[in-house]
Amino acid sequence: MCNNNDDEFVKNPCEEEGSGDSQNQQENSFERIEDSGSVLAERDGSVIHCLTIVGQIEGHYILPQNNKTTKYEHVIPLLVSIDESPQIDGLLIILNTVGGDVEAGLAIAELISGMRKPTVSIVLGGGHSIGIPLAVSAKHSFIAKSASMTAHPVRSTGLTIGVWQTFEYYRRMQDRITGFIVDNSRISREDYENLVMNTGELVMDVGTILDGQRAVEVGLVDEVGTLKDAVDCLYQMIKDSKQDS
Repeated sequence: MCNNNDDEFVKNPCEEEGSGDSQNQQENSFERIEDSGSVLAERDGSVIHCLTIVGQIEGHYILPQNNKTTKYEHVIPLLVSIDESPQIDGLLIILNTVGGDVEAGLAIAELISGMRKPTVSIVLGGGHSIGIPLAVSAKHSFIAKSASMTAHPVRSTGLTIGVWQTFEYYRRMQDRITGFIVDNSRISREDYENLVMNTGELVMDVGTILDGQRAVEVGLVDEVGTLKDAVDCLYQMIKDSKQDS
């Protein structure tokens, strides 16, 4: 997708971008980072789109201005554009999120898991709560050795009516999240539910904190690695996909 309208959010590479001088290309790159938290990179004729998902996933309600957020209404059309763009060969997702809106995060994860192009995710810092489905949604996932993931049940802020219907609503929502994680990782449903319902680790909550190595051992993430590992893996996946086609 190529659009010269400066008001458009999604900006993908096109032939016109390559015809400008290096200063204009650098300015376009800075604008893309500022607008969408994303950047384009190229190696040996293959172009990847790097997307960062940081802070809280903002859903149907606007969070306060002092919160660092990732807006799902921005990410969703961007993912569609990346998957449809003939100029982009793969997607790298960099995660450092505390979680956020469950349905918004799950919607983004579903889109990533359904993309045709090679996708790689890497968790840096943290991939907590709904960040876990986002991490496992890629075709291959990495986590930094110093990073962590927190698995816990669905929870809500504000007034909640303590009736059976409310419990059933949250149970079904948790089942959707668990099902997605199990379908897109190596962990079993029983093992993940044990992590989520663990009462012996967190003082003020139910759940489990996993460091990088343990996240791999339980089957949530594929490998412990660095940015170099993730980028190299993505380019190799792109190379393999081109050879297969």
